[in-house]
Amino acid sequence: MVLFYKFAAVLILWPGSGSGEPSGSPKSVTRVKVDLIELNHFLDDEGREVFQQVIFYDWCKPKQQFHVRAWRLIKKDNQLPIRHWNPRYYQCTWHDGLMLRQVRASKMRETWSQQDPERVNRKFLPEDRRIPLFPTRLAKYPNGLSTSPIPTAQRPTTR
Repeated sequence: MVLFYKFAAVLILWPGSGSGEPSGSPKSVTRVKVDLIELNHFLDDEGREVFQQVIFYDWCKPKQQFHVRAWRLIKKDNQLPIRHWNPRYYQCTWHDGLMLRQVRASKMRETWSQQDPERVNRKFLPEDRRIPLFPTRLAKYPNGLSTSPIPTAQRPTTR
């Protein structure tokens, strides 16, 4: 009887269509590392939280500052950064269709602001010059060569 209750508890807690995640297991996991994850709480003029977002940064050595790579609105608590202890890192995870996305960083900061840090960072590095967090896969051509759809001269520089 005890075994039945344990089995029933597992079935109730098993992630499925009611958990907010896509049903079925992810086809693949995509992981990327950044230098900093920021959890930003955007506040209105009266100090009330309007939204939460995570912002992913890489350090730019020549300019000695962080540059935004991407940002994401937090829609559910399970999208918040999680601290891992051994090894030490912070990680954000979310489902993108059947793809599981994970972003890791050794550093994290939490901020409360009335200015959007991602928009402020555009002054240092415009959006079109950012390094994509999850670059699109290279197109395959019939000759078997993989080439980028963006000519070399138009590619964003690396920091």
